[in-house]
Amino acid sequence: MSDTFDHDTRSWIMAQVKSRDTSPEMRVRRALHRAGYRYRLHRADLPGKPDIVLPRYEMAIFVNGCFWHVHGCKRTRIPATNQSYWTRKLTRNKERDQAEWSELEKMGWRVRVVWECQADADIARLLNELALLGAHGGAPRGA
Repeated sequence: MSDTFDHDTRSWIMAQVKSRDTSPEMRVRRALHRAGYRYRLHRADLPGKPDIVLPRYEMAIFVNGCFWHVHGCKRTRIPATNQSYWTRKLTRNKERDQAEWSELEKMGWRVRVVWECQADADIARLLNELALLGAHGGAPRGA
């Protein structure tokens, strides 16, 4: 099956895909702020530049789109056009994510992922975890 758009139109469409301030990311940020948590955004000094960082809790949060980060849900369908390209690209994305998360964990950070398709449940789980950490003084793990 060939693409229904010409090259220039498809290129413009793909350029419109945001990597920051996406709807799911904004939902997480609003929920955290409403609950009284303060955070930093896109810290370039950390592996993977996490979308949201809660320094007090040593927590890095990634808000991931299911397609781009290969969640495995129904939104993770490989496009019919140029499948070899998309398979390579999405595989590299997933491998890069795993390496960045592993590096953050080695540095002592808690890594949490909020997936686009289940953002509400992931946000609720995240807020519960933060409440528990706060009840224990937000002390780093192992302390």
